[in-house]
Amino acid sequence: MTTSAVTASTLETTIVRDEIAPAFGPWSAIVEAGDILTIVDLYGNQAVDTLLYSAHDHSLRYSAAATVTAQRNLFLTTGTVLRTDDWTPLMTIVRDEVGNHDTVGGACSKESNSLRYGHHTQHQHACVENFLIEGSKWGLGKRDLAPNINFFMNVPVDADGTLGIVDGLSAPGKKLSLRAEIDTLVLVSNCPQINNPCNGFDPTAVQMIVTRESARS
Repeated sequence: MTTSAVTASTLETTIVRDEIAPAFGPWSAIVEAGDILTIVDLYGNQAVDTLLYSAHDHSLRYSAAATVTAQRNLFLTTGTVLRTDDWTPLMTIVRDEVGNHDTVGGACSKESNSLRYGHHTQHQHACVENFLIEGSKWGLGKRDLAPNINFFMNVPVDADGTLGIVDGLSAPGKKLSLRAEIDTLVLVSNCPQINNPCNGFDPTAVQMIVTRESARS
């Protein structure tokens, strides 16, 4: 038996959390260093807007610019290290069944809905509101919001820089897993957008699973 096989056989995986982020709603948790967060797209093509912060210093937060610059790739997939402005690693994508996630499309808001889709949409709940409601539980406010990740969202970018939100690449049961490099606060808006194809015009629930590996006694 190889050393790697022995190591794998002596590890035990424990489920720390297994929760549902409801359609249209927010979710948050601290994922401790070394733990794995797996996001399951239960019904397919559901955008999961996500912000990351150091659990112990909220001024250290996910930076799209640092992440994209470090990997020299606009899109996120297996191997991507999600970094802060000073390039501190927060989380690493360790498994990905979709292969392409957006980091430039941003989060919908009541204001952007009105501008893009008409004033009749202003009453609709949006991701910024989800972030503010859920973030308040951790002492976060509007100043703490930053350009976010859109897991499972398909935003192709043309050679001239034009981008658009189109039908997703995901499908029911597809998932991705992220390993926390430091204790990380994960703040999620399970996107409520119904005016473009990012959720297939039908927002649905996703599953959030946190697991921990430890030596078998």
